[in-house]
Amino acid sequence: MSDDTQHTDQDAKTDAERDMAEELAADVAQSEAQEAAEIAAEAEGGADLAAEVQDLKDKLLRAMAEAENTRRIAAREKADAAKYAVTNFARDILRVADNLGFAMMSVSEDARQADKNLDNLYVGIDMTMKELLSVFEGNGIKPVPAEGQPFDHNIHEAVQQVENPDVAAGTVMQVLRRGFVLQDRLLRPAQVIVSIGGPKDEAQAETPEKPSEGGQKAYEQGSKPSGHAVDQET
Repeated sequence: MSDDTQHTDQDAKTDAERDMAEELAADVAQSEAQEAAEIAAEAEGGADLAAEVQDLKDKLLRAMAEAENTRRIAAREKADAAKYAVTNFARDILRVADNLGFAMMSVSEDARQADKNLDNLYVGIDMTMKELLSVFEGNGIKPVPAEGQPFDHNIHEAVQQVENPDVAAGTVMQVLRRGFVLQDRLLRPAQVIVSIGGPKDEAQAETPEKPSEGGQKAYEQGSKPSGHAVDQET
C-alpha cells in the first residue's frame, strides 16, 4: 500500500472519529439541556405547590379564627341568657316593692302613734320590705343611688324640677319611684325630683357628665336603703 493510500485512510478515520465525537458532544449537550429543563419545570412546579400550601394554611387559620369567634360569641350569649334570664320577672316583682312602699307612705307618724295596731302593721310591712330588698340583692337586683346624688340621666328620670337655693343645682332632692339594676343592666330608672336654681355642684362643674355604654353600666352601688325609702309607683 502506497503512502498516499495510508494517508487517505488515516484522514478518513480521523474524520469519522471527529464526527463521532461531535455527535457524542451534541447528544451530551442535548441531554444536559433536557435535564436542565426538567429541573426548571420541577422548580416552577414546586413554587406553585408552595404557594398553594401557603394559601391553604391562610384559609385554615382564617377558618379557625372564625370558629373561635363564633364559639366566644355563643358562650357570651349563653352566659348573658343565664345572667339576665329573670329580667322580665324582676321588672314584674318590682311592682310589689312599689305597692309596699305606697302602703307605708300612706301611714303618717301621728297615725302610728295614735293606733298601736296600725303601728304594728307598719312595722310588719317595713320588715317585709327589707326582706324583699334582701332577696332582690341576693339575686343581683339592687337599687340605684338617687336621693342626694347628682342627677344622672343614665339611671335617673326627672319628673319634676324644684327651685331650692340651699341645694346644689342638678341634685336629686326626692325619689318618687326607686330605680333598680339587674347585675350591671338597668331594669328601670329612678323617677326623681331635681333641684334647680341653687349653686352648681363643684363635682359636676369639674367632671362633665359622661353617658355610660347603653345606659347599662351607669350604676355604682351606694348605701343600702331602708325599706320605707321605696315610694309609690308612678
